Amino acid sequence: MGRLASAYGQAVTAHRQARDRVAAARRVLDDRPPAAPDGSADLVARLARLGAALGTPAPGATPLTSTAVPVRVGAAASPDGDFPALVPLGSGYHLAVDVDARDARVGGLLRALVLRLLATAPPGSVRVWGIDTAALGATFAPLRPLVDAGVLAPPATTEAEVSAGLDAAERHARDARHAEPGRVELLLVVAASAPAPRELARLAALTHAGPAAAVCVLVAGYPYRTAGDPPAPLGSTTQVRLDDRWAYVGDPPGRPYSVDGSGLAAPVLLDGDPPAPSVQALAEHLAAATRRHGALTFADLLPERRWAEPSGPGLRTVIGRHGRSPATVAFDDVTPHWLVGGRTGSGKTVFLIDVLYGLAARYPPAELQLYLLDFKEGVSFTEFVPTGRDPSWLPHARAVGIESDREYGVAVLRELRRELNRRAAALKRHGVTKLADLPRDTPVPRIVAVVDEFHVLLAGNDAVAREAVDLLEELARKGRSYGVHLVLASQSTGGIEALYGRAEAIFGQFPLRVALPGGSGVLDAMNEAAGALPIGSAVLNTAAGEAGADTVIRFPDAHADAAALAALRHELWDARPSGARPPAVFRGYEAAHVEDDPTFAGLRPGGRRPLALVGRTVDVDGTTALFTMDATPGRHLAVVGTAALGADVLRAATLSLARQHAPGEARFLLVPLVAAADAAADETAAALTAAGHPVDLLDAAGLRDRIPALTEPAAAAAGRTYLVVFGVDAAGAALGRSDPSTFRSGYDDLRTLLRHGPGHGVHLLGWWRGLRRLAEDVGGAQNRDDVACLVALNVPGGELGLYLGVHNLSYTPRPDRALLVDRHDQRTRLIVPFVRVGHELDEEQ
Repeated sequence: MGRLASAYGQAVTAHRQARDRVAAARRVLDDRPPAAPDGSADLVARLARLGAALGTPAPGATPLTSTAVPVRVGAAASPDGDFPALVPLGSGYHLAVDVDARDARVGGLLRALVLRLLATAPPGSVRVWGIDTAALGATFAPLRPLVDAGVLAPPATTEAEVSAGLDAAERHARDARHAEPGRVELLLVVAASAPAPRELARLAALTHAGPAAAVCVLVAGYPYRTAGDPPAPLGSTTQVRLDDRWAYVGDPPGRPYSVDGSGLAAPVLLDGDPPAPSVQALAEHLAAATRRHGALTFADLLPERRWAEPSGPGLRTVIGRHGRSPATVAFDDVTPHWLVGGRTGSGKTVFLIDVLYGLAARYPPAELQLYLLDFKEGVSFTEFVPTGRDPSWLPHARAVGIESDREYGVAVLRELRRELNRRAAALKRHGVTKLADLPRDTPVPRIVAVVDEFHVLLAGNDAVAREAVDLLEELARKGRSYGVHLVLASQSTGGIEALYGRAEAIFGQFPLRVALPGGSGVLDAMNEAAGALPIGSAVLNTAAGEAGADTVIRFPDAHADAAALAALRHELWDARPSGARPPAVFRGYEAAHVEDDPTFAGLRPGGRRPLALVGRTVDVDGTTALFTMDATPGRHLAVVGTAALGADVLRAATLSLARQHAPGEARFLLVPLVAAADAAADETAAALTAAGHPVDLLDAAGLRDRIPALTEPAAAAAGRTYLVVFGVDAAGAALGRSDPSTFRSGYDDLRTLLRHGPGHGVHLLGWWRGLRRLAEDVGGAQNRDDVACLVALNVPGGELGLYLGVHNLSYTPRPDRALLVDRHDQRTRLIVPFVRVGHELDEEQ
């Protein structure tokens, strides 16, 4: 009896469940829209026509960052025929497939979707990045032409590459929110297999970022078909599920197929790969179209009108593109100074040239001045100065150092500091605190100073480096207020000894960082945004290198169109203000010739105090290095060093003195005592004779015999006398002899001449090949002021400092450089000594 009751109860329960299911089915049927009057066959036909029209939009007509487009994924099957299955894709609309691309159907689908999206969108408006850790990139192999064109980035196949790529995708999403609508490209992220949970969570976050992020995600292998915690949920994603034959398409976000969430009520046969030749041809076509559309030229950086912008609020110029939008950089209160980093060959010089020409085209010389220093063995800024081949120059350039000396760099920084002080005084005088507030009749141009390979300027820890650091720190701190802006560029900013303990104080004033390939050192140590940059691109960071403020840009090579560049330079040069002067130019590799010196050309007879020209000073203007030969005791010239260049310096000094005397007004006694000076002495004698000056050639014995007469006051009656001795140390034997009647040696007479000769109009110009011999000849340290004018060639700095009594003298001898010392006015200057024309390479340094 019990078994019967139990069976009856089960039957009643089953009846009630059946009744409830029938009632539910009736409610669903009541809610469904009425069937089409033409029947299901007509509906399928209409869907086929509509799907075909929607699935083949006009190529290049749809900006995928502003709207989603219906994209075909396959053919939906029904008893009455097939029709296209479409899903929305684009910014803010995504797709997930529950099987990864190791299934051939999924790999073919992903490739087809990539090609369809690229074909639908305007060229250059879609950029593709792939993830394929399961098949090591094989999924994207048929799309190789897109990789070559830069449309498809090389797929990530390791966890590190996936992480770095997601970093870039997140930066793209952040930057897109602030970009001009319609000007940012769509980033299509295609994951051939779902990454690890942590990376998948980041990928899911991109699907929740919304349309403004300009990201579309296609992910295969989602959700995982393994036990464990559920994966991070995706947003705005159409889900596709596969069985052994069919695919089932879920409801697209915001555009459901069903009312109950079941998705498309028809199984779908996914589209497979088109034939390989068709894929290759289409990929090549898209790559070519992208190259044509995305080509970035130097002309894209230039304004429509030249010199039409004011510099009061700051300087701005277009440097390239961020996606499809122009990338603009500025010198203003927010980014007053820039730090640029990049390895050799990274395009650092190209970037700087683009910036300089862009600024020069926008602002007139009255609004902008340039100071340019290059410390590498190159010609970065040669095109901005007049040359023998091209007389034009950039009107904004005030000083240009090509392969600069460190001392020249310091001289430029000193000049900029003086300009800061002048501007500070002007602001106080007018009672304002900003340049923009100065009266219009007091124009003050903004200054941009570029120091390429600045680590050379700061090399070591000597006096030059220490002064350079002090000046840079002062300019960086005060420049913002006075319109003086710095650009420091280098391969590396680390390991600079002179910056120890001060790097942050200086570099902290440089909020804009530009990292080119290999230039991650200018960014924060945790910022890897520049880790995989291609040539022609850079990371702009406006937060002193901190992660999260990065913008990746592309910039053109200005020199790729040399004709256009030359045309712009000549256009600006032709428009220069009346009376504009070319920039001061320092060419570190170039020898100096007295015949080319403007001071030498302007010398005339009749001057009160003759000038002895010995070289060009390493300063901003390259002023002539000279000594005054007046009646003051000690106005003699000693050239010291073993380099044969000493004879050339004596020649230049002698010829410059001769130009200041009419024929017959001065005597020249030439004493060539060493073979290395014979050629220079012969040229000097010939030039003096041709100019009408009396010349006596003496040997060592003649020198010994002539000196006593030159010490007498009667020597002044013959006018000025210049005793020019090439190799004074070679006269040691002759000068050491004593006169048998007076018991005076030649050195006694020489020292008398040194002390009293200038008062009688007699000056000695001598080349000593050793500093010790000079000290002995003048009578020791107590008499060193008797030769006040000194040109030191290849003399060690320590030895020279001991002779001069200067314990902290910083001087390192090097080819084609000398140290000028005038003990009377305490001048110590690095100079480029004069050499004979055609003998620049003959010197033994």
